[in-house]
Amino acid sequence: NTDTIQLLKECDAGSKMAVTSINDVLDDVWDEKLKKLLIESKDHHEKLGNEIHSQLNKNCADGKEPNMMARGMSWMKTNVKLGIGTEDSDKIIADLMTDGCNMGVKSLNKYLNQYKKADEKSQNLCMRLIKIEEKLCEDLEAYL
Repeated sequence: NTDTIQLLKECDAGSKMAVTSINDVLDDVWDEKLKKLLIESKDHHEKLGNEIHSQLNKNCADGKEPNMMARGMSWMKTNVKLGIGTEDSDKIIADLMTDGCNMGVKSLNKYLNQYKKADEKSQNLCMRLIKIEEKLCEDLEAYL
């Protein structure tokens, strides 16, 4: 089913983008609770990403890398904003991560609507990824 494969590919790219974005900021986190929160979220994204990749393999399809333009813009925005290297970096990181989560949720919901014929397992994986993003966004509110 083409919709199943396309939805899985978008989820694969989304989970990879999340892991990469979290890795990009971890060294700049001052607050240990925030660092733990981000590491836990990264672990959840990696675990779900492995499930998504497994489903892609079952469908004889390759994964998808995050959009290079989006990845480049995210990296540039992160590095410019965090170039200050102060304790304010935690607020900046929370803000950047919240923006990323919101974009992820928006995109994943768009793909769920676009690929309506995707199988139930793939739709469930996508919804789980959305929940991980929403939870991280909610947990980051205390740091904004």
